[in-house]
Amino acid sequence: MKLRNDIIKVYKDVHIWVGIVAGLMLFVAFYGGAITMFEKPLERWATPPSKLAEPVALERAPELVKAVLAAHPQAAKNYIVLVETAPDLPARVVWRVRGASRRDVTEFGASFGPDGRLQVEKIRKTPVAQWVDDLHQNVGLPFPHEISRFFMGAVALLYAVALVSGLIILLPTLVKDVFALRIGKNIKRMWLDTHNALGLVSLPFHLIMALTSVIFAFHDEIYDVQDKVVYPRGIQWGEEERAPPLPPGAQPLPATELLRRVNQQLPGFRVYGFSFEQGEDRLEGHVTGLDTRHGTRARTYSSTHLDVYTGEVDTHDLPGHMDGWNGSVNAFFMLHFGSFGGNTVRWMYLLLGLAGAMLFYTGNLLWIESRRKKDRDNGPVVQTRSARALGHLTVGVSLGCVAGISATIAATKWLPARVDDLAAWHQGIYYGVFVAAVAWAFARGAARGAVELLWWCAALTLLIPLSSLAGAWGLGGAWNHPGYGVVVDLSALVAAPVFLLIAGYTRRRMTTGHTDSVWSAAAPARGAV
Repeated sequence: MKLRNDIIKVYKDVHIWVGIVAGLMLFVAFYGGAITMFEKPLERWATPPSKLAEPVALERAPELVKAVLAAHPQAAKNYIVLVETAPDLPARVVWRVRGASRRDVTEFGASFGPDGRLQVEKIRKTPVAQWVDDLHQNVGLPFPHEISRFFMGAVALLYAVALVSGLIILLPTLVKDVFALRIGKNIKRMWLDTHNALGLVSLPFHLIMALTSVIFAFHDEIYDVQDKVVYPRGIQWGEEERAPPLPPGAQPLPATELLRRVNQQLPGFRVYGFSFEQGEDRLEGHVTGLDTRHGTRARTYSSTHLDVYTGEVDTHDLPGHMDGWNGSVNAFFMLHFGSFGGNTVRWMYLLLGLAGAMLFYTGNLLWIESRRKKDRDNGPVVQTRSARALGHLTVGVSLGCVAGISATIAATKWLPARVDDLAAWHQGIYYGVFVAAVAWAFARGAARGAVELLWWCAALTLLIPLSSLAGAWGLGGAWNHPGYGVVVDLSALVAAPVFLLIAGYTRRRMTTGHTDSVWSAAAPARGAV
């Protein structure tokens, strides 16, 4: 395909500057988003062990509910009977008490002790998984979501522009260059080949992320416009169908019977639990679970209404049973979250997320290399302030994000026994490490800073499985959930040597590479421009 050089230049300029503006925030979003693909294992790994007795059998759930409601009447507003328990939800019966804000929720769990008496415990679910997800949604900015979502939407729009302009730039040499990876002395060519291959191979994934992120960021505004343009007189819902009155003496079915009837109606649907809410004249219920054959609107579960007196499931809210409109809306969430296909798709999305972070990192490297002032006969030169500043920022922000996330996850096993406001501590640890990394990169330079920060990334990442090991040995107040930390600990064990390998390569480039590069440790001869 032949395009005029002036057209290519315009799109190249657009691609470069849009990428520079949005690239570092997108690095944080993609790296954090990759980790959230295993949010539930991370949440279970990070939750302190419960002091409650073992969960009672599901057959005894009605007896436990009766005891809970007698001792804690406020639980009748909304309580859950879990079919599957786990470290983050260690009790058969759980209820929530809401505070002033949407996220101010306290969870309690109950069981029967060895003496048969009711045991109640506040569940201290560690918020580190939610914090990483918030970091991903807020593109690394320390603002409330109500503010940062507009930044996220703007970055996603710039991201879409960069994708389209990058594809147009690549079209004339698509066949020749797309799978070429020329490794040699021409560093710029190597990074360009890597950047192009990563971008083109994962283009459908990136288009999905860009489009869905824009929708998520501006969904309130989209709905407002829809109400004014499509439904100027408001949505006519029609007469709401009311449930028939209950016969005298009707009682909710026990959890074991509800489970049996749901399994009959929804083969392949794995039931996690049943939630109950006291209505005006009857008990309302929902069933929560997952069918891996269908994508879900939430990352790890689906939920729908359940008649707790008959066991009849309202399937219209479940993936695989939705109408065309709701199915298309569900697809936006499913494609963004990767909530389909089980762990195979989660691992694929994790790798694509890490490749996306690498795409933005290599984009900045290309800009720096393309503006490198080469050595002249009269001695080495010093790179421009803009090239050096972007090198410092690229190293500080990217590796600061990696080190900050590793540090706050590693602290998870030590904080609950020592502090009360876990969310504030996780946020403080991340931003403390992040800011320190950016400052270190500016103080030490892009070359030395990159090597040293990669060593820190490796060390902090290695602390994650070491914290679990300390808990297994009973050291320092840490703790461990045997069998629940495999994904988290093994991933960290793999990542730590990878950071060391990259550090080794970066150090070789610093000492033996081009002395006229911002990635060289050679002392400059003349002042910067």
